[in-house]
Amino acid sequence: MLTVKDLHVYYGAIHALKGISLEVRQGEIVTLIGANGAGKTTTLHTLSGLIKPKSGVIRFQDQDIAGMAAQKIVAMGMSQVPEGRRIFANMSVLENLELGAFLRKDKDGIKEDMEKVFTRFPRLKERTSQLAGTLSGGEQQMLAMGRALMSRPKLMLLDEPSMGLAPLLVQEIFAIIKEINEAGTTILLVEQNAHMALSIAHKAYVLETGKIVLSGPAKELAESEEVKKAYLGG
Repeated sequence: MLTVKDLHVYYGAIHALKGISLEVRQGEIVTLIGANGAGKTTTLHTLSGLIKPKSGVIRFQDQDIAGMAAQKIVAMGMSQVPEGRRIFANMSVLENLELGAFLRKDKDGIKEDMEKVFTRFPRLKERTSQLAGTLSGGEQQMLAMGRALMSRPKLMLLDEPSMGLAPLLVQEIFAIIKEINEAGTTILLVEQNAHMALSIAHKAYVLETGKIVLSGPAKELAESEEVKKAYLGG
């Protein structure tokens, strides 16, 4: 579904991504783990069209999307749940969800997807008219995920979904990510909580200072001494 080859990204003189290559197949959860500043968020921003790469190939469903406008990429079926949620705080829960579908014209489909979001996140249904900024951190994460689902993505990019959440909520959010994947959405997950990410992913890549240093089946990486030492506190 997604192929990235030899991707180079610069912030001014800083070489942020140094030739990374990765693959996401349909139906998978693929995770990108690494320390703060390794280039994980930069990778997602480049894939979703928020940053233009200096060079390299990004193919999504057999189309070259490197440097394409972000809204076109969303229309093709890739949506991002940004780091820190980025919900619209002064708008209601319902308005936030409706914004997720702003590129769509199929009213019946939108209504159907809204019901699906409320079935998956019952807490959002109870709070439809509440201002999004007054939700708890976990509820805001659910809203950000629900908003992304409203664009009916084929591929969902998730950036640090566990950030700032209590351990019990982290478990809940990861269970929901797994459900979303099982219902047919392919997922590329960026996460500092390597233990949780590896527990639900099919495949994993380890990013260090803009380079992929390890990759393989998530189960294997979770058992790797190198990964245990660096990311799993073992």
